Amino acid sequence: MTEKEKMLSGKIYDPADITLVKLREKAHGLSLKYNQCLETDERRAEILKELLPAMGERVYLQGPVQFDYGCFTTIGKNSYANFNFTCVDCCPVTIGENVFIGPNVSLLTPVHPMRFQDRNMFARSDGIVTDREYAKPITIQDNCWIAGNVTVCGGVTIGAGTVIGAGSVVTHDIPAHVFAAGVPCKVIRDITEADGLENHPELF
Repeated sequence: MTEKEKMLSGKIYDPADITLVKLREKAHGLSLKYNQCLETDERRAEILKELLPAMGERVYLQGPVQFDYGCFTTIGKNSYANFNFTCVDCCPVTIGENVFIGPNVSLLTPVHPMRFQDRNMFARSDGIVTDREYAKPITIQDNCWIAGNVTVCGGVTIGAGTVIGAGSVVTHDIPAHVFAAGVPCKVIRDITEADGLENHPELF
């Protein structure tokens, strides 16, 4: 297996592999270019298409953004991310359709070994300094709202229609159609018809 194949399959890989280095450099450069454009700059759309080739229609990323690879992230149509969206996509990140992402949200697929003896940097036989890493995928299904300052860790799936409360750290799967919050994030309650706007005339 190539180092890229190892990485995407969740195995220990070498992040100093030249193919991976070039992919990261491209994504980091495109993220920077995107962030330097005004909201009204027509170049933003073209930069985003290059950064995120698996992106649906009418995706809007407010910016600034930071992607590690970009090409390993899929975003469905009509999805939105607010300021300071970070996506470290060393394993596939799948964001569904009509997903709302608040400011300062981080999707973090990488995992480092717990023991420092396995985690610390070392020199390869060719003198290149590297470390041992692996990653786990993240999936956010359709119609979710991920509120501000949420961190989603590798290996997590968030079910369709779910709301994650502000400041949560999501370390385990969250089922569909619930409100979940906290550190670590836990299900608080189901989302029901009682939450519909028609039942809250005080908002109008």
